[in-house]
Amino acid sequence: MKLKEKINNYIKRLPIRLRGVFYSDDEEGVLALKIIDAHVHLSHIHSFRHTAINLSHVDYSYHGLKKEMRENNISLAIGMGLRELEGGGGFPCSAASTPMGLDMLPISSDSVLYCAGINPYRLSRQDLYHLERELLQPKLVGIKIYLGYYPFYAFDPIYEPVYALAKDYKLPVVFHAGDTYSERGLLKYSHPLTIDEVAVKHRDVSFVIAHFGDPWMLDAAEVVYKNRNVFADLSGLIIGDEKEVNRITRTPHYFNHMKHALAYCDHYDKFMFGTDWPLVKIKPYIEFIQSHIPSSSWEDVFYHTAKEVFPLIKAT
Repeated sequence: MKLKEKINNYIKRLPIRLRGVFYSDDEEGVLALKIIDAHVHLSHIHSFRHTAINLSHVDYSYHGLKKEMRENNISLAIGMGLRELEGGGGFPCSAASTPMGLDMLPISSDSVLYCAGINPYRLSRQDLYHLERELLQPKLVGIKIYLGYYPFYAFDPIYEPVYALAKDYKLPVVFHAGDTYSERGLLKYSHPLTIDEVAVKHRDVSFVIAHFGDPWMLDAAEVVYKNRNVFADLSGLIIGDEKEVNRITRTPHYFNHMKHALAYCDHYDKFMFGTDWPLVKIKPYIEFIQSHIPSSSWEDVFYHTAKEVFPLIKAT
């Protein structure tokens, strides 16, 4: 059964009141799933550009992102603030200022929002002042911390002022968790279990485990299951184009740990769709995530949960 046919058969079984909330007519007049991509990148990072050209074969630009969003009914994308300085040797860049933003995002954009990136080496009083000013920007919807890239655990006291600001401004904190894209990363700092202590200490703040903590998904699932204020996004689990997505998804047992973790957590309403674009093309990644999520939970994973976790997202 073709994907669109499957979607429309599912929509027909929905109560009428829900059909217009999570679905909209596409260019062919076919009802299509509304989607929020809760994890993309749009910054001048050398490794992203290299991957876009050589692996995922995407147009790594604002216009390239917008084109893929239009083609796949993505109503909104959330970019993760990231920066590396010229000649800084790549990311992580210890000299990058806090907050880190999206330096490829036009000011006029209304469909790409962002999370301010944190460099823990740059959290002086002046840096925190600049961060707080950034939190007032209308397109800012959260804060991003890069565990593993920077050598600090989630519960390190260095991040306490950031959590205090997140509470004051009612903003979620997104953690990179799991494997790092850079060999310079240190995995012990990015294990999802380190987020449990923070979630217990800061019950009034929502936390997101990016990439579902891959490959430690079962550990991440326990943290999500146990803590009412912890969620996860499903971004960045595959890097490449359609051919690579198909190869990996057809590899026996490759995602057994993901199936186990999703079943163990048993709370699909705590997961969000995300791609980690430009590391993968959007269309095949949508199909990959749909193949692992019951269709009865699509509206949560692809749309509703992101609007709950990021409360500053306006109606789309």
